[in-house]
Amino acid sequence: MLLSGLATGQIKKQFAVEDNSACETVKLRLKTSSGNCYIKPSHNPEFLSVFSNLESGSYTHQFKKEINGKVCDISISLEDIASKGISQSISYKVFSSEKPASDKIWKMYLTDNKPYDLEFSYGLGSANMDLSGLAIKNLKINTASADVTIGYYNGIDNLISMDTLAFKVDLGTVNAKNINLAKSKYILADVGLGNIMLDFSHGEVSGNLIKGSVGAGNLVIVLPFADHVPVSVKIKESWLCSVKMPKSFKKLGDGVYANEAFIADRNNALTFDLDVSMGNIVFKHTKQ
Repeated sequence: MLLSGLATGQIKKQFAVEDNSACETVKLRLKTSSGNCYIKPSHNPEFLSVFSNLESGSYTHQFKKEINGKVCDISISLEDIASKGISQSISYKVFSSEKPASDKIWKMYLTDNKPYDLEFSYGLGSANMDLSGLAIKNLKINTASADVTIGYYNGIDNLISMDTLAFKVDLGTVNAKNINLAKSKYILADVGLGNIMLDFSHGEVSGNLIKGSVGAGNLVIVLPFADHVPVSVKIKESWLCSVKMPKSFKKLGDGVYANEAFIADRNNALTFDLDVSMGNIVFKHTKQ
């Protein structure tokens, strides 16, 4: 890992994990307590490059790197010394319509030369993740109170097939755009009091299993407008929840729904297995 100093207000490089030809996969666990975090792809061979506008004395960090066989295992935690406590964040989220602003920035670049297993944990603030053209085997995102946007902004999909894409939201939000471009076999969505939006409306859709659990929050599924994409939905619901389905969907049984394309042909379907207690689940087409 390389370190360099910071000038106040200027975004400069702080951490860099250099390339290692012995590593065939990078396992990266990243935790940030607050601020605005940006994840972007890079042609640079460095496994991880971190930039920030924070002064070196305004945060603490923990860093660990191990080479296990052909896997480079990286763990990094960035803690803002002056960040708001989680109780203050809850009061902002629950009792205020205004969102606290933050001028703290973390910019992180991942190389497109190696496949990754990724786990990101965010406390407060926001995160914006552009995964275009990266090779990701697994991705897990946890947010306590942060608002996270993830997508493939230039339309370049995952360079490899992903096994599992998992989201866990407490009070924050996750907006997953063009998420079918992740090419993930399994998608997991766990919502507490927050919100998750999964957008499947752009690009090819083929054979995904999406499992979700909603407490008192909201889960919104945006489906492709094309009628030929088969979709089936199974929802375990309670009398305290709300479930909305497109008018084109037919109810096949208690908590079981499907569109005409699925009834005609069940191959390569989007399959949803969901559980909701007090929250809301909404399915809608991209043009609705």
